[in-house]
Amino acid sequence: MRTSGKGILAATVVAVVAVAVVAGLILLGSPAQERMRKLDARRVSDLREAANAVDFHWTRHGCLPSSLEELSRKPGVHVKLLDPETEQPYEYRVLSGNTYELCAHFAHDTAEEHNALHKDFWSHGSGRYCFRLEVKSVKR
Repeated sequence: MRTSGKGILAATVVAVVAVAVVAGLILLGSPAQERMRKLDARRVSDLREAANAVDFHWTRHGCLPSSLEELSRKPGVHVKLLDPETEQPYEYRVLSGNTYELCAHFAHDTAEEHNALHKDFWSHGSGRYCFRLEVKSVKR
């Protein structure tokens, strides 16, 4: 039986597409893994916004807020209080007069993704992870 040129071309195209899909999944991870990475990025974004709101509160009032809920009640302050996936509240805890923690539960360990030269403050481990922050005055 003789194989046609179109049959070989079709088989080659299917093989190339299959290899590309497998390579993409290996390099980028599954859609579920990508979803979890995006949720982790959202958690970091939410915590950064909360830290900025804490800094602004410190600048205006000279003290740390008692809770994230207190911040969210202030006019013009938009602090996300809940995890985008679990809808559990983010954790906020005052440690001293000018130091506090913001905590969340993360799916991935981003500390492994960053090398020592480019370590980002917001890198985190998987599971419950807390960022220890010192309040900064914001220019008015």
